[in-house]
Amino acid sequence: MERIKKYLAILSLLLVPILFFNSCKDFFEPEQEINITEDKLFDDWYEYRSVAMGMYGLQQQLVEQLLILGELRGDLLTITETADADMVEIYNFNPSRENKYASPTNFFRLISATNNFIKVLQHERPEVMDPKSPVTNYDRLYGEALCMRAWAYFNAVRIYGKVPFIHESLTSIEEIEDYLNSADTYIDSVAIVYSKDGYYNDTIYNKPVELEKKYFDQSLVIDYFTNELERKVKAVGVNHYINNNDISWEVTIWSTHAMNALLGHMYLTDGDLSKAAHYFEKIVYLSSDNFRYQLDQSFSNFSWRNIFSGIDSKEHIYTLWFNKTYFQQNDFQMFFEPRNPHRYMLKPTRQAILNWETIWDNYSMSINNSQPWRTRITSKGMPGDFWRGYGVSYTYLRDGESIPEMMIRGMLYLKSENDLRTASLITEDADTVVWKYSWNKEVYDMDPNYIIYRAAGIHLLLAEVYTYWAFDRNGIILTFTSNAVNIVNNGANYSAAGNREQLGVRGRVGFGGSTDGIRVGNINYVHDPFTNEVVDYIDLTGNFIGLQELLEDKIIEEKARELAFEGERFYDLMRVAQRRNDPSYLAERVAAKYPAGQREQIYNLLLDERNWYINYFDE
Repeated sequence: MERIKKYLAILSLLLVPILFFNSCKDFFEPEQEINITEDKLFDDWYEYRSVAMGMYGLQQQLVEQLLILGELRGDLLTITETADADMVEIYNFNPSRENKYASPTNFFRLISATNNFIKVLQHERPEVMDPKSPVTNYDRLYGEALCMRAWAYFNAVRIYGKVPFIHESLTSIEEIEDYLNSADTYIDSVAIVYSKDGYYNDTIYNKPVELEKKYFDQSLVIDYFTNELERKVKAVGVNHYINNNDISWEVTIWSTHAMNALLGHMYLTDGDLSKAAHYFEKIVYLSSDNFRYQLDQSFSNFSWRNIFSGIDSKEHIYTLWFNKTYFQQNDFQMFFEPRNPHRYMLKPTRQAILNWETIWDNYSMSINNSQPWRTRITSKGMPGDFWRGYGVSYTYLRDGESIPEMMIRGMLYLKSENDLRTASLITEDADTVVWKYSWNKEVYDMDPNYIIYRAAGIHLLLAEVYTYWAFDRNGIILTFTSNAVNIVNNGANYSAAGNREQLGVRGRVGFGGSTDGIRVGNINYVHDPFTNEVVDYIDLTGNFIGLQELLEDKIIEEKARELAFEGERFYDLMRVAQRRNDPSYLAERVAAKYPAGQREQIYNLLLDERNWYINYFDE
């Protein structure tokens, strides 16, 4: 009976009126109060599932923090005059301990909740720890909780550089805070010693417990939690589709595919390219479910924007779902929109806009690699990525209305003719707006989804791996750089057949052809961004490392078009800078968005890698 007191903490945190999906209505009603008697607590499957749903609610509480820390510190997002004080601190890389976006509290809440739920499952359903026992839904719930905890630690350590390891015995936010503020000895308010039969238990109040305070850096977090997921997880994700015919369930909870994405992401961050490739390939080359994640026509061209209007298992791998009907909302529209009642606190940088407006389609060249200075454009093509850029990832708003696309196309044409003065009149007095979280939304909806992992993102991460990965095949050391190019351009990594269904990341939006696809080789031509004229060339003959770095640059640039404002940009720049052992890679790109008087100061600040982290736990 006393064990109930140990579990009430998680219920007080988690059993709130949270409703995830229409098909989840049987679990929760917004006004429903959940009153569980002690004799029924965790005796019923739906009580377990309800607590798990509460943990997803805790993940939802992290989305604003994840987006701001992952994007505002990068090169694609900046502040406006109406940004709040906490955003300004993040932008200036000097957050206070009281900064709501810098606080680790929501991570601790999620970690304490998963700690508690994992303990409950281990005690009440010990078969989850037996790898030989048949897989049940309790194993799948156990896998969800383990993934959620690993994800929380991974994100936290990327933000803070090091994080306290929260012992599994600490199962409430109050216990965690007391532990972090304590000396070496922590007082556990209610310690329960379980008997063999699980009934006649001893309860010890205010028991001194020796918990050595440990801080894990990024390498240790990745080592610990990849090992835990690989050893302890038998299955991930309860299949509700069987009962409710709602296929979106699978991609709004932790699943096997989501776990593989997380494992690959952690290994790539740690520099283990072989293991990263192993897990990413499980997704990219998945042959079941009609080649589910292989970037076919499902979201090609105009349909690309539909990725952000709903949830679809052909692109989404793991997405945090929001819906205002069930009181599931977030502040993204408040951050980005200049329309009342929103505050327009953040906007795209000039570089973010140029990534879409200075890409060229269907141009042709007269190439002379033996005399590269003679190479020239014979047909300049058309500027602008209008499938992924204008009207979906960003827009220009004047008086609350988007400027028509044809006028923006005209603006880019005028720039290509060097008529910059007339071109500037088209967007004069317009606000430049992040639109990815407002597209297909009414002004008061405030419920865009937040994507953690999706198919194109995993393809681009695998392309990043293939850029450098060297492997032994029958005694010959090979590289996969050509496959990296194929993944990005046209899907030829799957098959050389011209009638293949796979299109590639750029190919599915019309930029994967023989000239408008990314190219790396001995001679690499540099184009004027506005006219597309050839203005220079880079000779990498005999410089394979230089070729790899140029390809990596193009992949990171492509990620800026495909995945802008989705929360990963700063960590992409960190990862590349650390791989190259060149902090200026990050410092130069981030500093470029600052006013001239601040640019040098930010550049010098970011040359010190310690300043990439929020040093919340420095003693």
